Amino acid sequence: MSTEQEFGFGTQIRKSAYFDATVRWGAKDFSVYNHMYIPRDFGNPVENFWNLVNHAILCDVAVERQVEITGPDAAKFVQLLSPRDLTKCAVGQCKYVLLTNAEGGILNDPILLRLAENHFWISLADSDVLFWAQGVAVNSGLDVKITEPDVSPLQLQGPRSGEIMQALFGDSITDLKYYWHREYDLDGIPLIVSRTGWASELGYELYLQDGSKGDLLWEKIMAAGQPLGLQPGHTSSIRRIEAGMLSYHADMDINTNPYELGLDRLIDLDGDFDFIGKTALQQIRQQGVSRKHVGLIIDGPAMLGSNNHYWALEKDGVKVGQVTSAIFSPRLEKNIALGMVETGFAELGTNFVVVTSKGSATATVVEKPFFDPKKKLAAS
Repeated sequence: MSTEQEFGFGTQIRKSAYFDATVRWGAKDFSVYNHMYIPRDFGNPVENFWNLVNHAILCDVAVERQVEITGPDAAKFVQLLSPRDLTKCAVGQCKYVLLTNAEGGILNDPILLRLAENHFWISLADSDVLFWAQGVAVNSGLDVKITEPDVSPLQLQGPRSGEIMQALFGDSITDLKYYWHREYDLDGIPLIVSRTGWASELGYELYLQDGSKGDLLWEKIMAAGQPLGLQPGHTSSIRRIEAGMLSYHADMDINTNPYELGLDRLIDLDGDFDFIGKTALQQIRQQGVSRKHVGLIIDGPAMLGSNNHYWALEKDGVKVGQVTSAIFSPRLEKNIALGMVETGFAELGTNFVVVTSKGSATATVVEKPFFDPKKKLAAS
């Protein structure tokens, strides 16, 4: 059966520079993210998890589209989009940031890369920030150019990823610090390489700057990595929930504010700069929030797969929150979850009845992240 017959969302959904390679290497199912195909299944997700935490996996994340911001006022414009103080973001550095609207709602939680003094990429989660940024620019009075460049990221994640990168790039890669990036040319393939990723493991993202070389890059990495245990894979829901990492549209959306998520560290309301949503976030800080994001353990047998619906969290028969992401962790041997609950029920040890697709169970508020809370693995 041809690829077109197996995976058919229509021509309006874009294929990545690695699409054919992922199918060739065993991708069995795809979903849509930022209007693009993303591989979601290379077989057993538990095997994918163990490949990630014990060896390394290569993931097609070209769906992380880049919004490129250039021009004399690029730095001022980027700061206008985010409540995080970016004045100390150096050239070559990456920052995890939030983008907020006038009400303080979260539009995206991307990685920001500063490539030059007035040259930035916003590496997106799943929402149309290109349109937002272009719309803001029209009325900003700032001299900027905003485009989507020909950039296609891959994620190489796992404890053996450093050795694989050394095999590809030599020893110079070993001093690349966590949340920094560097430009490389790999046998004529133009790349920006960063020490980032969506796995909370040692890992790298390789931003290909020529989509025509996607197949070549994929094969080069797999050839270098297979002797070290590298497997093709997909971003692991198990590992990201273990790490308490948020997924846009699942754990937050435009109606969620940073304080509800406990992301106060990403907001600077006292800095000498303005940003969209500052007034609203000042009010929210003063008034407090009515709900909070929490970690949960759900009792019962191991869940198969993740939740496809928001599961209600009930107290004395009344809904007081919902599970936003849930999975069984084979390492922790527990059903772990993230959820949003009314603030009065966010204390550690609070119990709920959770209404899952398989029936009711008990959920208990616990500390998050569930594993490696200081991110020693990723930053090592």
